[in-house]
Amino acid sequence: MTRPSSAPPLPLSSVGSEGLYMVNGPPSFTESTAFQRYLNIVNVTSAELLRSFDLPKAVCLEFSPKNNVLATWQAYTTAKDGTAGVPNLQLHEVKTGKCLKSFTQKKMQNWCPCWADDESICARNVNNEVHFFENNNFNTIANKLHLQKVNDFVLSPGAQPTKVAVYVPGSKGAPSFVRLYQYPNFGGPQSALANKSFFKADKVTMLWNKKATAVLVIASTEVDKTGASYYGEQTLHYIATNGESAVVQLPKNGPIYDVVWNPNSVEFCAVYGFMPAKATVFNLKCDPVFDFGTGPRNAAYYSPHGHILVLAGFGNLRGQMEVWDVKNYKLISKPVASDSTYFAWCPDGEHIVTATCAPRLRVSNGYKIWHYTGSLLHSYEVPLTEEMWQVSWQPCLDGVFPAKAVRYQAVPSELPGAEPKPAQAYRPPALRNKPVTSSKLHEDEPPQNMKPQSGSSDKPLSKTALKNQRKHEAKKAAKQEAKADANQESTQSLASQNAPRSAVPAVTSGDPEVDKKIKNLKKKLKAIEQLKEQAAAGKQLEKNQLEKIQKETALLQELEDLELGL
Repeated sequence: MTRPSSAPPLPLSSVGSEGLYMVNGPPSFTESTAFQRYLNIVNVTSAELLRSFDLPKAVCLEFSPKNNVLATWQAYTTAKDGTAGVPNLQLHEVKTGKCLKSFTQKKMQNWCPCWADDESICARNVNNEVHFFENNNFNTIANKLHLQKVNDFVLSPGAQPTKVAVYVPGSKGAPSFVRLYQYPNFGGPQSALANKSFFKADKVTMLWNKKATAVLVIASTEVDKTGASYYGEQTLHYIATNGESAVVQLPKNGPIYDVVWNPNSVEFCAVYGFMPAKATVFNLKCDPVFDFGTGPRNAAYYSPHGHILVLAGFGNLRGQMEVWDVKNYKLISKPVASDSTYFAWCPDGEHIVTATCAPRLRVSNGYKIWHYTGSLLHSYEVPLTEEMWQVSWQPCLDGVFPAKAVRYQAVPSELPGAEPKPAQAYRPPALRNKPVTSSKLHEDEPPQNMKPQSGSSDKPLSKTALKNQRKHEAKKAAKQEAKADANQESTQSLASQNAPRSAVPAVTSGDPEVDKKIKNLKKKLKAIEQLKEQAAAGKQLEKNQLEKIQKETALLQELEDLELGL
């Protein structure tokens, strides 16, 4: 089939450092005037075009909290002769389209200024200072917070007065630190509301709770010097505006995948530890409230009202979700959203969207709408030749959707469940005709309520007293285990002496070393059984005791191999 000579030239589109544009095909090779290189702002309710901006090179954009200002960023470039480039961070007034101010912002990281929720304050990091502007007047710097080598800052959410969390990395043997200030009181370290210093921090993530009373700090190192993790080492710190601070003790070693505040601001959930990961809810004293056990998860999401928590395993995990009633700590549903790269609660607190987006995954792009009871309500897949980059709910103000009672019965749906068929484990050819034996690399830990039993103590213990009490209980338990083992050995010895000659002799392997190993393994397994009984009775175990329990499967396998003579 030939192309008619009268047909218009085939256009060519291009996106790069010069932005998105279209060129006419042969023979003209000129930029197409039909394709407008504009950034458009549209009212999603009325579909009305509000404003157009001639910003073809814009890479990032962000609205201020009340949508009065549009911030845009494009890559910073210098002239061929080495002279400084033009300012690349622009702040536009949405109502008029006027450019309020332009700044030079060379790095994309932390490019966007931060606003208070009411837009009374806007701040940006400039060298060793945080500059503050008031009421979107960017021609005058209202206040400055000066700290040597300040690396990052976060403004508190909610109403005035605004608070600021700032991070300064350590250098020359000095520790890193995070300080909390109340705007505009920046008169030196003594004016800080709280201060927390720590080592082992190449970068931090700072998370304010909704009431702006405390900050969680995830401190990360690029390299774990112990060699335990390829992904470096993380620690979790708690800092309150009343000056209190603590290190959050996580009972399982490994990376910290996610930390989220409950919207009620009095609890937070951490997902951590080598796979299968643990998930635990802590209170403001950093004491565990509820332990969800272990499972394939790396993310946590509280509903907007804080009454439901979703634990999920996305990315390189299979997309399994656990939906929990937070008040009663009862499991509601376990839907599966395979290959998901995105999750978000609807502002109504009832529905969830999961999506597979490019460039994280370039195949099977699409989204699914769920009810938290596990019902799949809607599913959409884009054509194979297309990609989906982003999905988002329309934001709503707090209070638009009141909280509803938690339900456990799945809501009706016309779509079938999306749970994938479990993949068959690989079996070597030599074992394919033999019976399948069930075995696990890791024994899953069950959920456990960590709240103290009612009537056990009228007054909660301090952290130091609680730590000492746990140490004392651990020592006491160890002594009891040793005493019990000694009594058992003496009883066995006496019984063997008094046993009649006709009694059946004990079965041995014939190798004294092997018999000794078998005896020690049985001794360890008995101690683990005692620890499990203590945990079932509600006793909170020490970290080393929990690690003992985790070794039970390996010990059983070793015992079996020895008894079989392998």
